[in-house]
Amino acid sequence: MLFWLAKHFDEQFALLNVFSYISFRAIAATLVSLAFSLLFGKRFIRALATKQKKSGGQPIRSDGPATHFSKAGTPTMGGSLIILSISVASLLFADLGNRYVWVCLLVLWSFGLIGWLDDYKKLVKRDPKGLSAAHKYSLQSVFGLAAALFLYFSADVPAATELYLPFFKSVAIPLGGFFIVIAYFWIVGFSNAVNLTDGLDGLAILPSVMVVAGLGVFAYVTGDAGHSKFLLLHHLPGAGELAIISGAVAGAGLGFLWFNTYPAMVFMGDVGALALGALLGTMAVIIRQELIL
Repeated sequence: MLFWLAKHFDEQFALLNVFSYISFRAIAATLVSLAFSLLFGKRFIRALATKQKKSGGQPIRSDGPATHFSKAGTPTMGGSLIILSISVASLLFADLGNRYVWVCLLVLWSFGLIGWLDDYKKLVKRDPKGLSAAHKYSLQSVFGLAAALFLYFSADVPAATELYLPFFKSVAIPLGGFFIVIAYFWIVGFSNAVNLTDGLDGLAILPSVMVVAGLGVFAYVTGDAGHSKFLLLHHLPGAGELAIISGAVAGAGLGFLWFNTYPAMVFMGDVGALALGALLGTMAVIIRQELIL
């Protein structure tokens, strides 16, 4: 939103030209999402604790360490704060005319909704299993396949559907329709991968922050014709905007980590884990770094 406003008034106010730089907007998105999560984190956690008092809070997995069982009752669904922080920063600083931005945000929101439904059944309906595996995977498949199909049919350069191998700069394998299969499994697969990783204080969020920061660097480089040519990487017009999404995720994740590090005051729950994993998979597919992920 601020990007559009800056473009509209940049002739009257030269200072607004800084919004044309992806690097500036990525840093701004990081700081805003970090500040948002830190400022509203405690109030958000108190609200979750009040709502979940009767339900007992986060159920603890039996396959974790025995010392972790004492954390039963810790508020969960803190991933909602992560999603909200990412959304605010992204909508403020990203180019909302960029299709990649909307694919990432819609994947984040849709998989977050699946996680919210799962957490809701566990906490409110007192169903320890939450959504059944069949229902959860079916919903993931619908949203994941929709994103894969859109990316395939909206591809505007050959590089957008080619497979690149790390360390082999001249290798580009045209995937054709098989791109849809890879995109689908990466989005759905990494959504579940982060969800399976989640379970201990800071265990899922810190690796997610580190990974998304790396993907953000790839997005910035591949989106710039000069940088991509210099580094012998493929060029994907428009992919640079994902650096803003990456910054927003990193800032929101670090803010959440402040409350999730030992001893955790809140857990992200499925609403956060499924959304973050799907977002990572989507970003890797867009910038053609599936194998790096």
